[in-house]
Amino acid sequence: MSAKTLNRAARKIRGKAPLFAALGDKTRLTLLIKLSDGQTYSITQLTEGEKVSRQAITKHLRILQEAGLIQGTPQGREKRFQLEPKPLDDARE
Repeated sequence: MSAKTLNRAARKIRGKAPLFAALGDKTRLTLLIKLSDGQTYSITQLTEGEKVSRQAITKHLRILQEAGLIQGTPQGREKRFQLEPKPLDDARE
């Protein structure tokens, strides 16, 4: 394999680092599982049943958003979150 091919592969892997880092936390995985049903959820709904604070959930949601795994859409006074499956599909490839 040429050095050019290796550099290209390394850049591609580095580009996925935020995705894999986001998936490396139990709370974030739990949030993704909740969101995997295709529905949108408010922060209040996502916090229900969790042993962490609303502030902590907000931080986890921000990390998931930065990794492209979820999308937050303002709706009235709150934000609704939904899963973005494409990054997971790309990572599987």
